[in-house]
Amino acid sequence: MPGGPVKVIIDGINSFARRIPTWVVYSAYLIPAVWLFYQGVYGGLGPDPVKALEHELGKTALQLLIIGLCIAPLRRFTGLNLIRFRRAIGLLGFTYVVLHLLVWAFLDVQSLSRVAQDIIKRPYITIGIAAFVLLLPLAATSNNWSVRKLGPAWRKLHKLTYLAVILGGIHYIWLVKGIQIEPLIYMAVILGLLSLRLVKTPKRGPSARPNR
Repeated sequence: MPGGPVKVIIDGINSFARRIPTWVVYSAYLIPAVWLFYQGVYGGLGPDPVKALEHELGKTALQLLIIGLCIAPLRRFTGLNLIRFRRAIGLLGFTYVVLHLLVWAFLDVQSLSRVAQDIIKRPYITIGIAAFVLLLPLAATSNNWSVRKLGPAWRKLHKLTYLAVILGGIHYIWLVKGIQIEPLIYMAVILGLLSLRLVKTPKRGPSARPNR
């Protein structure tokens, strides 16, 4: 954990974050989705607005899932505590995944039979759908009732996030044509964040709180 002036700054951020209601986080990330659709309708997304909209929604979904992965390491290694926003960020990520799929299925492909064919025949789409399926039970159990009902099993279930994010990164790498640096950076960040979970932190004294 950092000390001195850095700790003062982190404590200040934590104090400020505790006063921010979660609806602010939802609003901050749902407004861009509305803006993207508006741009698509009124010609602000270029010559192929459907593809551009589909791409931006998918990329935002992956960004949100990566932000969710950042929260635990930030608290563990720096003391920055944004845990109260993790559920909102996860649900927002799932929302953008759903929007991404809806745009692909109904505005791009425009045929349920072709959707089924693409899922079977195109590996990058198969992987993307697999990531979506993994996220379904996580979104369904992202509520206090499920946490109480499932108990310790809830944490085990939500570790599916790790696999879902990896599959999302592979989906992004595979769908672009040729080798592009941006999806590779996303995957490197994902693997880096997941590897941090394997790093052991020094044990603190008996009077310290456990790092949950």
